[in-house]
Amino acid sequence: MVAPAELAIVIVTWNVRDLALACLRSVFDDAAASDLALRCVVVDNASSDGTASAIRREFPQAKLIEPGGNLGFARGNNAGIMALGEADNSDFPRYVLCLNPDTVVRQGALRKLIKAMEESEAGLAGARLVYGDGSFQHSAFAFPGLAQLTIDLFPTPARIQESWINGRYPRRLYEGARPFKVDHPLGATFMVRREVIQQVGLFDEQFHLYCEEIDWAMRIRRAGWRTVCVPAAEVVHYGGQSTTQVKPQSALNLWTARLALYRKHYRPIKQRIAEIIVRAGMRRLIRETQLNESLDDASRGDLIDAYDRVIRLTRASS
Repeated sequence: MVAPAELAIVIVTWNVRDLALACLRSVFDDAAASDLALRCVVVDNASSDGTASAIRREFPQAKLIEPGGNLGFARGNNAGIMALGEADNSDFPRYVLCLNPDTVVRQGALRKLIKAMEESEAGLAGARLVYGDGSFQHSAFAFPGLAQLTIDLFPTPARIQESWINGRYPRRLYEGARPFKVDHPLGATFMVRREVIQQVGLFDEQFHLYCEEIDWAMRIRRAGWRTVCVPAAEVVHYGGQSTTQVKPQSALNLWTARLALYRKHYRPIKQRIAEIIVRAGMRRLIRETQLNESLDDASRGDLIDAYDRVIRLTRASS
């Protein structure tokens, strides 16, 4: 019998060919240098930039899945994990890492993640993330609460935004050598044990693009597993720095997912308060958008319509 791979990496990609190729290069280089038995699955969500053909050409050792459409993040990762086989089978990898394609794995990061999970007996772990220029990036967060929701939607001093009130962990923890306990890592690096998949299942596919990693982490915590961030495992994450204009569909997707998260995991009174906060925040964003002279009439109208649809969603029965 062939021994199961120590680690499987699942990457879901869409129209980021060059980033995905750099990510795969870093993954296979680190696995080789660390003597890791690795399986890699890439799910290409119908990219139009030649991602699939480039991966087939440069990384034939990766299993490429082409579903023929855009499955989104949760369904895409689930398809990649299911391609590894049944989690109950003996040949299923010991660990599975869901990895964003806009990342570069630093040497030794994969082995350090596994070591931290073994030593801490964690069920879920994330790496320490840095931006492309090496600057600090928050890599893990506390589960969202009403304070974080309010800070997201209304002007707040920077010191509050960077504090525990907004679900941030102190930077000194990231600078230490030891893994530290967190509620959930950022979805860019999301490593789980085989036993977690067996016990908890996969991503909830009602979360198409946002909050799926928070939901999974909540379920993992509820099942009795601990979650850690591993400062020794460094991964470059190029996402999160975009200054592009807010897109109406993205705003609608984000707040649809957040409302679904609150309705799934929180008590009715907290749901109702969250809905009131979101309604007030959307009205504020509508007023700001109406006064934003940098937008053309069509863009302004589309964005206002998206915010108004979110308001209507807050009134929908849970």
